[in-house]
Amino acid sequence: MKVLVTGAAGFIGSNLSRTLLERGDTVVGVDNFNDYYDPARKRANAVTLASWERFSMVEADIRDRERMLALCATEKFDAIAHLAAMAGVRYAVEHPEVYGEVNVSGTINILDGARLNGVRSFVLASTSSVYGGTETIPFVESDPCNRPLQPYAATKKAGEVLGYSYHHLFGLDFTAVRFFTVYGPSGRPDMMAYKVLDSIFTGRQIPLYNDGQMHRDWTYIDDIAAGVVAALDRPLGYEIINLGRGEPVLLAEFVALLEKLAGKRANLVPAPMISADVKYTYADITKARRLLGYNPQISVEEGVERFWQWYRDTILGSQAGFSDCCHNRG
Repeated sequence: MKVLVTGAAGFIGSNLSRTLLERGDTVVGVDNFNDYYDPARKRANAVTLASWERFSMVEADIRDRERMLALCATEKFDAIAHLAAMAGVRYAVEHPEVYGEVNVSGTINILDGARLNGVRSFVLASTSSVYGGTETIPFVESDPCNRPLQPYAATKKAGEVLGYSYHHLFGLDFTAVRFFTVYGPSGRPDMMAYKVLDSIFTGRQIPLYNDGQMHRDWTYIDDIAAGVVAALDRPLGYEIINLGRGEPVLLAEFVALLEKLAGKRANLVPAPMISADVKYTYADITKARRLLGYNPQISVEEGVERFWQWYRDTILGSQAGFSDCCHNRG
């Protein structure tokens, strides 16, 4: 299968591309290597992917409509995994216009590339943030999700709704997969798991919102990638499907797991929960199990251990003083 992965140099995109390549697919990645976080991290992911002959990277912006339409017309993809987006709940509050340009206009460009060129399967990366302040626990896909709490969630909801329009008008097989608190190797430095370890080893202060009394459905990257691949393989008409682990864990407990492995405490500063955030995320994954055969394999304990090992080996490496800090583990 020939697959277009947008956002291929990012955290989830690079891991998804690797998963597809490992099973024998051909992958064309698109990424604009923007500076939302250090582009060098994405460049490193792209270099790793380039070791596969069946991978090629196109450095381009999904807002470039002519470039995206030409790419889809030339490559004739079997499937598209559309992961490119402006991410981040808090940044979206300050820069909503960018989220509209990338997550809505950019998505339209990729949808048009798909429908004009007979793409068999289109998968959109959506988010648990679309559920907003719902009181329905666990989160179920039939929730109307009409009251997103910030622009990031609103633009992701817009992508889901656009997908229905393209399915209705043009027969595009479209699945939106809603990700729940993804973490793991190559994670973004603005994500909580990464920030905790950075704080431990740099001493940098980070806020601990609501004293860590916030449940998150932490989902390991390999399980997310497996769910996206399953969605790509199964054109279902139009569907919205949760991809989470289905086992919420307190933020405070997640932080404590990382601190125990590192053997040191993070420099946490108490902070009130912001109005764009929620106290609870919890995926009902019944639909994912039924339609995709989705079955998350990695427990939070194992996932945190794997993430720690990656951070230790890749980020810390042989930095001076690292061995000393490890001797102090307790």
